[in-house]
Amino acid sequence: MARIFLYKGRSIEDLQKLSIAEFSKLVKARPRRAIKRMAPDYKDLIKKAEKIKASGAAKPVRTHTREAVIIPQWVGMRFAVFNGKEYKEFDVVPEMLGHRLGEYSFTTKAVVHSAPGIRATRGSKFLAVK
Repeated sequence: MARIFLYKGRSIEDLQKLSIAEFSKLVKARPRRAIKRMAPDYKDLIKKAEKIKASGAAKPVRTHTREAVIIPQWVGMRFAVFNGKEYKEFDVVPEMLGHRLGEYSFTTKAVVHSAPGIRATRGSKFLAVK
């Protein structure tokens, strides 16, 4: 049996019918403030996403706007968010509603160390130099 997603007691179909102002009343205070203020780059991103969704293209929406709050109209779309070096792609799922785009495009990665170098430890001074 498929799990039915509910956000604040509403299905995703009901949420997609709401305007952005009506959806902002359902989210927490900080995302509500961001939606209410609606920075110019956030407005441009909404228009760009609508344009790509209307065209039916499968290409991702590329953006630098990491602080944009995910709205119900974006569910099912693919976004590519800039992390400072490259664009990280991800699909928007209903569980992401009310979160920021930047939360899913990490700016740092885990540090993976290799073996210790020459003179890194007392025991390594006896290793042959390559």
